[in-house]
Amino acid sequence: MAKLYFKYGAMGSSKSAQALITKYNYEENDMRVWLIKPATDRRDGASVVKSRIGLMAEAEAMAPEADLFALFPQRNADVVIVDECQFFPPEQIDQLRRIVDELDIPVLCFGLRSDFQTKLFPGSRRLFELADSIQEIKTICDCGSKATVNARIDGEGYVVTEGAQVVLGGNDCYIAMCHRCWQKAIAEHRKIKLHKH
Repeated sequence: MAKLYFKYGAMGSSKSAQALITKYNYEENDMRVWLIKPATDRRDGASVVKSRIGLMAEAEAMAPEADLFALFPQRNADVVIVDECQFFPPEQIDQLRRIVDELDIPVLCFGLRSDFQTKLFPGSRRLFELADSIQEIKTICDCGSKATVNARIDGEGYVVTEGAQVVLGGNDCYIAMCHRCWQKAIAEHRKIKLHKH
């Protein structure tokens, strides 16, 4: 029986790399993959999923109003893999759930749990409510503790605590931190060094 999977982690936890490795594993077994991402994610191009370590693949960018359940039969796939699932509206998460339930197709979603203010993204919240399997992909803070916060850093190196929920970026403006270091950086108004590769 197919399942809806949610694999989440902080920035830099290799979510996109794992999505692409999973795609490769299915294709190596002669299975067809429908790799999708939200149209809002244009960092590496409108239709590309790319990991920090250099893995990349073509993906179909989905507008927020697209009906994923209605589109699926035309894609002739054995599995759906979703990158940056936190940016999908709850309605599209419901559509992915329908693909699992009504078509018996596994759906694997990879993304962030929460934003730079530690608030759940709407798509992630819906996945926590609906997923059959929820797995954390772990990464570490500079102090060595488990990172859980996606700290947004401004151009001067300070932690941002206000602003729009979605500001696309990578190592140029975000860093994964443990909650203690994040709180301390805010309280001390301390500059943070980003991991730029």
